[in-house]
Amino acid sequence: MAAIVFNIAKGRVVEFYNRVESNDPAASALVLVPLETSGLESDAVLKDKDDLAAVLSGPTNEQTTMGRKVLTDADLAALPAPDDGNDRYQVSLPSVVWTAATGNQVAKILVGYDPNAGGGTDSEIIPLTLMDAIATPDGTDLTLTTGVFFRATDP
Repeated sequence: MAAIVFNIAKGRVVEFYNRVESNDPAASALVLVPLETSGLESDAVLKDKDDLAAVLSGPTNEQTTMGRKVLTDADLAALPAPDDGNDRYQVSLPSVVWTAATGNQVAKILVGYDPNAGGGTDSEIIPLTLMDAIATPDGTDLTLTTGVFFRATDP
């Protein structure tokens, strides 16, 4: 589950998930961005960034050898009903595989909302959550088994 929720996405993660699942807009997607261990800023600093371009503008580096994974409505499960028994709402991501992953060590995976996947810029991608995912790509497949990536609960 998410290590942090970016301040700009607090109270909005479920809605962005729903927008992708509902094809609103049709080109929208969730984007998984691996971040390198080297140069990674603290969670306290990162959570204040309002778009992916801002996240990557400082010493935090994207692990570009592995590349980003784009999840569209076809990849996501239907929006679940609220969990009234536990007084929470949660959404999940499917497992994602980076085939024959190589490159620098990864520390975290950023999940962002892209309203124009394939046609926009990093300044349009809203960072939603950041999860710990320490891995050293060694040429084998790297699988991220996410499950619940966001849970809203009472304070």
